Amino acid sequence: MKVYDSNMLRNIAVLGHSGCGKTNLIEAIAYTSNLTNKISRQNDKVNMTYTLGLVPVEYNNYKYNLLDTPGYFDFCGEVISSLTASDAAIIVIDATTDIQVGTERSLELTQDIPKIMFINKIDNEKSRYKDTLEMLRNQYGNKIVPMIIPIYKDKKFIKLHNIFENIDGLDGEFKEEAMSVKEALMELIAETDDEILDKYFSGEELDAQDIQKGLIIGIQRGDIIPVICGSTLNNIGTTEILDTVSKYLEPKFLSKDAIFKGFVFKTVVDPFIGKISYLKITQGEIKKDDEIFNINKSSKEKISNLYTMKNKELLEIDKAKCGDIVIVTKSNSLQTGDTISLNRDDEAMSSIQFPKPQIYFAITPKNKGDEEKVSATLNKIVDEDPTIDWHRNSETKQVLIGGQGELHINIVKDKMKEKFGVDVNLEDLKVAYRETVKGKADVQGKHKKQSGGHGQYGDVKIKFERSKKDFEFTEEIFGGSVPKQYVPAVEKGLKDSMLKGVLAGFPVTNIKATLYDGSYHDVDSSEMAFKMAASLAFKKGMEEAQPVLLEPIMSLKITIPEEYMGDVMGDINKRRGKILGMEPLGKGKQLIYAQAPQAETFKYAIDLRSMTQGRGYFEMEIEKYDEVPYQIAQKIIAQANRNR
Repeated sequence: MKVYDSNMLRNIAVLGHSGCGKTNLIEAIAYTSNLTNKISRQNDKVNMTYTLGLVPVEYNNYKYNLLDTPGYFDFCGEVISSLTASDAAIIVIDATTDIQVGTERSLELTQDIPKIMFINKIDNEKSRYKDTLEMLRNQYGNKIVPMIIPIYKDKKFIKLHNIFENIDGLDGEFKEEAMSVKEALMELIAETDDEILDKYFSGEELDAQDIQKGLIIGIQRGDIIPVICGSTLNNIGTTEILDTVSKYLEPKFLSKDAIFKGFVFKTVVDPFIGKISYLKITQGEIKKDDEIFNINKSSKEKISNLYTMKNKELLEIDKAKCGDIVIVTKSNSLQTGDTISLNRDDEAMSSIQFPKPQIYFAITPKNKGDEEKVSATLNKIVDEDPTIDWHRNSETKQVLIGGQGELHINIVKDKMKEKFGVDVNLEDLKVAYRETVKGKADVQGKHKKQSGGHGQYGDVKIKFERSKKDFEFTEEIFGGSVPKQYVPAVEKGLKDSMLKGVLAGFPVTNIKATLYDGSYHDVDSSEMAFKMAASLAFKKGMEEAQPVLLEPIMSLKITIPEEYMGDVMGDINKRRGKILGMEPLGKGKQLIYAQAPQAETFKYAIDLRSMTQGRGYFEMEIEKYDEVPYQIAQKIIAQANRNR
C-alpha cells in the first residue's frame, strides 16, 4: 500500500444499530475498490461485530480508513474509540424498521462531528424510506438533505438519482422532490459563506466550486447532514458514498509539516504477537525504526514495525503521514489514550472519556490455582477495553468485573477462555454489609488466666457509642489503673475485633470507644492480655449498645427518554430507593438523581434497559451506609450465620 498525502486520507467511523448493514457496507466498499471479490449475503454466517475493526480501502487515489464499530451499546467503548480517530461518521440506518436504539445512540455520540446518513435496504419490499427520512428531519430539521434519492415505479426500486444531475428523466412526484431538495440544499449552501450568499440572492446560479465549498463548510459545521441511500447487499449507493466522502469531507489534522505526534485509540492483546496499538497520526509523519516518547508514561519506545491492514491481515509499511491510521506491535508501554511524539517535552492530548461500568459480576476461576492467571488475563482485557473494570473487594473477598451490560461481560468471559485459555465462572455479587451500634454501653472486659509460671491478666472498662468517624479511640485513665504501655494494645485489640461484628460477622464501623478504667498485675499483665481484655469488652459493648446492620446506599444518575419517567421512578421506589431530583437535558431526555440500596441495584442495568427499550443508561457509585430495615436485616443475619 502506497504512502498517501494528508489531503488524500479519510478516516470514517461506520455506526448504526446491530443488523443495519454496517459491516456489509464496508464489504461493499471493499468490493467496489477491488479489495475483495464478495459481498456477504443475509443468509451467510457472519459474526456479530463486538470489537472495532480497521479496513483501509484505496479508491480513485484516495485512502479510506474505515472503522467498523459494534451496534450493541454494550460495546460503546469501541464506538467512542473510533470517533476519536475519525474525521467523520457514516450512520447506517435500516429503512425496513422503525428507528432503533443503536441508531439513536449513534446520533447522540456523533452530535459534534461531521456525518453522513446512509439509509440502507431501500430495494427491500418492506422499505420505508420516507418514514426514515421524516424521522431524521424531526431530529435535525432542515439540516437533513437527501443528496441521493431513490426512484420507485409501482413500489419497486428502479434507480438512484443524484439531485445535482439533470431531472428531465424523472416523473411527477420524484421530479418535484428532486427540485425541492435541491432548492433547500442551495439555500443551506448559500448560508455557509457571505460571498456565496450574495451570489445566491442576486439570482446567479451557484457553480460547482460554490457548491463544493459550501457543502464542505456546512458539513464540517454540522449545518448540513447529507443523506445517501442504497443497498449494501446489492452494492447500490456505494460509489455515491465514496464520492461524497472524498469531495465534501475534509480530513482532521493539525499540521502535516510539524514533528511527529499521535495517539493510541485502540489496543489489542494477541496471545502470540503481544500488544497491538492502533495510532492516529495528528502531526508530521512516522517511520519504521523511529524512537518515540510515550508522553503519558514518560518512557521511550522504538517503533520496530509499522503496519496497516489488508483483508484482516497486518501489512508492513515503511512510513505514514499526518492524518493516517497505522498499527504498531510490541510497544509494551502503550495504552489506549496515550500520546506519543518524537518530542519528549510535548504535551499529552486529552484523554478519551469512556463510560463507567453499568453492571458487575463476581468472577472465579474454574480451575484451582488459576487466580494469578485470572488477574493477568483481566489486565489484558482492560488494556483492550477500557470500559471494563476489575478489582478485589476486600470486604466480600470477591474479584469483581464490571462492564456495560450482561452481554458485554459474557463476551469477556468467552474471550478469556478462547483467546487466553482461562476458564471462569460468573457469580452474583455479595453486599458488603457492615455493623454498628445505635445506643451506648459501659462494659468491663477482664482476661485472667493462670497456667503455671507467668499467668495472663488484663482488665479494662470501656464506654462504646456511635461515631461519625469509622473508628474513634480515646483514653481517660487516671491514677495508672491501666499502665500507658498497654493502652496501644487495647486500641489494637479493639481494631482487630472490629473485623467481625456480633450480629453476622460483618466488619464494624462508626464506633467510638473510651477506655476509662481497669486494672493490671505486676507480673501477669502483658500486651497480649490487654488485647484479649479489649476483645471481650468489645463483644459485650456491641451486644449491649443496640447493634444494627448497615448496607451501602448507591447514588444514581439515570438518563432516560421522558416517556419512561413514570416507570423508572416507580421502579426506584420498589427498590427501597428515593428520587432526589430531576433535570431536563433537552431532546426529550431527562436526568434523574436517585438513591437506592446496593442490594437492589446489582441487575439494574438489565432492568433499566428492559423498561426503556434499551434507551436508558446510568452512573452509580457508593454514597453512604444506612441502617437496613429490621425485617430485611433479620433475614440477612440468619443467612450469614448459616454460612459461617
